[in-house]
Amino acid sequence: MDIVHERAAGLDISKRDAKVCLRLPGQRAGTFTSTVTTCGATTGQILALRDVLEREHVTTVVMEATSDYWKPFFYLMEDALPVILVNAKAARNIPGRKTDVSDAAWLAQLGAHGLLRPSFVPPEPIRELRDLTRARSIATRDRTREIQRLEKFLEGSGIKLSSVVSDLTGVSSRRCSKPSSTGNGTRRSSQASPREPCAPKFPSS
Repeated sequence: MDIVHERAAGLDISKRDAKVCLRLPGQRAGTFTSTVTTCGATTGQILALRDVLEREHVTTVVMEATSDYWKPFFYLMEDALPVILVNAKAARNIPGRKTDVSDAAWLAQLGAHGLLRPSFVPPEPIRELRDLTRARSIATRDRTREIQRLEKFLEGSGIKLSSVVSDLTGVSSRRCSKPSSTGNGTRRSSQASPREPCAPKFPSS
């Protein structure tokens, strides 16, 4: 089978570290040597690994999309090295793998022959925008859940606040619920101040 990349590297990434296989041409023509080492997952260790791969003139770096563990490696290497992210299932389903070959060595071998299809990774501006929209969606969903929990708590306490106001988080609702939350049991303090009335909820005509 033709060799597409004579200098290739495969990364089998886990939570704490990554197994790195460096596949380089051997002393004889047509032969290759593979060296598997372990690299830590901290920023400094990833940058040191990037420098090593640059010195070896690696033309392709293959890593599996394992959870979110691949992100620090990919993001720190993408500007300096030709990094490709591949689906783990697709890499394992390619026939011809020997049982004693590590995942990193198998990735390096497949990358050297150009047998892997890279997964799409959006550019950094798109990633930042996507993270922002996801964070906003999560915050909105959590806010709705907390409002529903507040209404359930008030109903269980015999406080029919949602029957007289349209928004439990509005100004009128907070004015009505503030005396109850302070624990003052007097009748005068448990009601809203005449200057700060609760806005009743009327059905639309």
